[in-house]
Amino acid sequence: MPKSTLLLHRINTATTTNSTTTTSTCQKRWCPLSCEPTVPGTVSRYHNHVLRPNQCCSAVVQQIAAPVSTVWSVVRRFDNPQAYKHFVKSCHLINGDGDVGTLREVHVISGLPAANSTERLDILDDERHVISFSVVGGDHRLANYKSITTLHPSPSGNGTVVVESYVVDVPPGNTKEDTCVFVDTIVRCNLHSLAQIAQNLARLNKS
Repeated sequence: MPKSTLLLHRINTATTTNSTTTTSTCQKRWCPLSCEPTVPGTVSRYHNHVLRPNQCCSAVVQQIAAPVSTVWSVVRRFDNPQAYKHFVKSCHLINGDGDVGTLREVHVISGLPAANSTERLDILDDERHVISFSVVGGDHRLANYKSITTLHPSPSGNGTVVVESYVVDVPPGNTKEDTCVFVDTIVRCNLHSLAQIAQNLARLNKS
């Protein structure tokens, strides 16, 4: 998909691959993750979002043919989101050293309706493989954005299931559906990239 098409007010739904599921619940005031049977209750509870008026939320599920430990080694790097998020141009920590409460400043590539974002690390649980951050400032249109990402072993035991959900304000002049489609597309692209990187790392670790 050309990067120039990623405009919030005019974006088409991307094709979903067999390994990715999107749960869009934009119209609900309570956002449960309920359509993906491979996600255990201990994980899905992290993705329950209570919506304020004029907010929407959604979730993307990605299966990766790599161990949880390998995928987590990439996802947990709050200081290095550009390792797999191709829409991030650069990132540096502005307060903290990577623990909960750390702030980072992210600069995004041109073509997006944003320039930079200030983000706070809210959860980093190495035991349960949960990471969450909130957008607290910056030059962008996605106000009060909060993301939660969880990892758990796939049912076969040979891979990882990644779930990333979010809640965000709907920008003026846009619908909840427009906003969910835009953010879902970004998240889906990021998780596809994460899958490729983690699977390559897993192959290197075996060799």
